Amino acid sequence: MWRDAAPGTRLVAGGTDLVVEQQRGVKLAAQLIDLTGLRELKYVRREGDEFVLGALVTHNDVLASEDLRRWALPLVQACIEVGAPQIRTRATVAGNLVTASPANDTIAPLLALDARLVLASIDGERTVAMSDFYPGFRQTALRADEIVREIRFRALDMRHRGIFLKLGLRRAQAISVINVAIVLGFEGTHVATARIALGCVAPTVVRMRNVEAALAGAQLDAQTIARVAKQAADEIAPIDDLRGSAGYRRDTVAALVAQALESLAAGREAEGFPDLPVLLEVPSPTRITSPIEGGVTARVNGEQRALPTAMRKTLLDALRDVGCTGVKEGCAEGECGACTVWLDGQAVMSCLVPAAQAHGADVITIEGLASSEELHPLQRAYIARGAVQCGFCIPGMLMAGAKLLEERAEPTREDCQVAISGNLCRCTGYRKILDAMEEAALQTAMPQEQGVPA
Repeated sequence: MWRDAAPGTRLVAGGTDLVVEQQRGVKLAAQLIDLTGLRELKYVRREGDEFVLGALVTHNDVLASEDLRRWALPLVQACIEVGAPQIRTRATVAGNLVTASPANDTIAPLLALDARLVLASIDGERTVAMSDFYPGFRQTALRADEIVREIRFRALDMRHRGIFLKLGLRRAQAISVINVAIVLGFEGTHVATARIALGCVAPTVVRMRNVEAALAGAQLDAQTIARVAKQAADEIAPIDDLRGSAGYRRDTVAALVAQALESLAAGREAEGFPDLPVLLEVPSPTRITSPIEGGVTARVNGEQRALPTAMRKTLLDALRDVGCTGVKEGCAEGECGACTVWLDGQAVMSCLVPAAQAHGADVITIEGLASSEELHPLQRAYIARGAVQCGFCIPGMLMAGAKLLEERAEPTREDCQVAISGNLCRCTGYRKILDAMEEAALQTAMPQEQGVPA
């Protein structure tokens, strides 16, 4: 695999964690090996009663899978909680697991689903249970020359139900204060098997084995739920940090476990989950991967351009270096959305994309959103609604909103809110921005309804 790579070499796929680490000087990489050209590692498939996810499967790929939405609900519920849409277009599930933070949202549901990881190296493959993958805080069983090749877990069936719940300090872009994943197997009205995993209560995501044993054979009535929720709170030794005290976490665990069990008892575990999640991703022709020989080049706003500073910079900085200064740097950590561009049909945070990964790609920035004849309908609606004040966040807002309008013709107010959930604005309070998005959707839909080309 990459055993002979120079010291300090790191692998990169989505890069949404790795780039932030580089910006902060954490585990600095001397060089990166890009995995995104290995398209054979990007798959979601069903093999008998198992789901198999390749190493390059993104959180969006999970959300887009109808099979996973139906038969792996806890994982899907976790994936929609990760970052913002522009993060989920690129961030891989395998990367979320390997980062090994106890706050990472996909670890708990995959533990509850009893997942296994297939690890590959030049010497072959081995399979490790998720329960054995985390020996300590930010540690994994991954060897220096291995990669996570795929994730395998049994699909839920009619006798099993599962749920994932998360408490964060805001609705989007929030690190977990607590998360819980529960998968129950039923025999009639009684619980036959239980798997419960809690995140952000300890240095690693933990299984609640005593609580699981207490649920076996029980009915999910109010008395049982109250008893089990209290037992869960009593069983943990919660961490104490800036996001929540140990006492707060203990109380929250009891509340979340009770809420999850009540939902499972009533068959309401999928309540509130969208039938069609917002992705901010529209399929585009698959890029033909070619070696970087004469430097990084990309098609930027319809024109083939060289990106001469790309090898050591983010896509944000490389684009600004060639004059695309409408792409703004607000946070440089994927928190504000001001740098949103389209990369091969996906809305992405360009501050989190190693620029070399854009080699051969189709990149659209705010400078390329309008046609040569007129503004984009969303730009016109922003003007009509007075949705711009200081303007710093607006390029990213427009790119996220315009991708939503490309993705679906009649977005709801909630769709619009989700689409810009990764974009921060200090000035407008968002109301006029949302009004403009709805107006633009009406304007783009009207010509089609009248049979006139849009």
